[in-house]
Amino acid sequence: MPRRSRTLTGLLLFTSLTLTTAGIAGIAATANASPETPAAAAGTHAEHAAYSMPGMPGMPASTQASGDDPDGDGYIMADPPVTGVTPSTKVPPPAYFHEFQAKCAPTHTAPDDPIVYPGQPGKSHDHTFMGNTTTNANTTTASLESGDTTCLAPGDKSGYWMPSLFNGDTKILPEGVQTIYYKSGVTDYTSVRPFPRGLRYVVGSPMQTKEEFKNLKGTVEGWECGESFKNYDFPATCPTSRDTYLNLRLQAPSCWDGIHLDTPDHKSHMAYPVAGGANYNSCPADHPVALPMIEFKMAWPVNGDMSKVRLASGAGYSFHYDFMNGWDAATLDAMATHCIKGGLQCDPHGYDENHPGQGAVLDENYELP
Repeated sequence: MPRRSRTLTGLLLFTSLTLTTAGIAGIAATANASPETPAAAAGTHAEHAAYSMPGMPGMPASTQASGDDPDGDGYIMADPPVTGVTPSTKVPPPAYFHEFQAKCAPTHTAPDDPIVYPGQPGKSHDHTFMGNTTTNANTTTASLESGDTTCLAPGDKSGYWMPSLFNGDTKILPEGVQTIYYKSGVTDYTSVRPFPRGLRYVVGSPMQTKEEFKNLKGTVEGWECGESFKNYDFPATCPTSRDTYLNLRLQAPSCWDGIHLDTPDHKSHMAYPVAGGANYNSCPADHPVALPMIEFKMAWPVNGDMSKVRLASGAGYSFHYDFMNGWDAATLDAMATHCIKGGLQCDPHGYDENHPGQGAVLDENYELP
């Protein structure tokens, strides 16, 4: 089906469901399209070219055609879209944890970004890639699925990348496998669905200010080393003990609009949960679909004098990361169902040592049995 026809088909279906489902706030809000919502998908290339990423002045949306976006308008539509969803307000059974771990090692570095600069090798600042070994400027959903991975679970062929870290002129890679948590970001953890095929987004911005990084909903404690926390730029020094690493945690938005796999700013199709009364977190009405919340937990082997430590994107507060879903659908569904929807705290096998009777999802090779 031609690209524009596919876009319009999704929009017509979405609008039809909206008009016939009175009282559903989430669908109604999405139907009243703003520049970041589905109606914008029918706009012109010139409009998209003029669109700057929020918090990133002077960095226009890419209009480069790519394998997943053949017309280069920045919109990639879900096929089929997920419509007719309202944010859950259900109170699930008490469960302190609802998560599993993905363990993925760095694989390579390159000045590429297949989300922000698709098909344009060398245009980005340097990135450190984890997970899929084939990720480069020309990466597509199909190329991820045919690639290899450094994640312990062979079913996770996702691309994960972040700006490379330097100490002076020396590039410092995270050491060994890194932990990427997949959690529930909403109170009703039973409402979380697996990622749709081909979903991608950017968390944070290389152009954000220190204050914006501090107040980003996904920022957790800032840069950490030893007993030093809440650093929103690199601390001046870190303890020199052998077991002291520079650490950072950053959480991704986990509420999806159900329509787009990507948008020109690589953010508008995703949103963070919103807080309600009694500490209840739910998805906003215009992004009603709850997905796993990714949390990067990275550790770099650098300490002591930090005066020359920098990111390829600039200061410590320019940290951001990209995610491009390459999970085998059956594997992700099994992990999300057992661990997140099951209210467990799972390791990369999908096993919770505090609830051994629940068993594991993956075998000794981290594969579905």
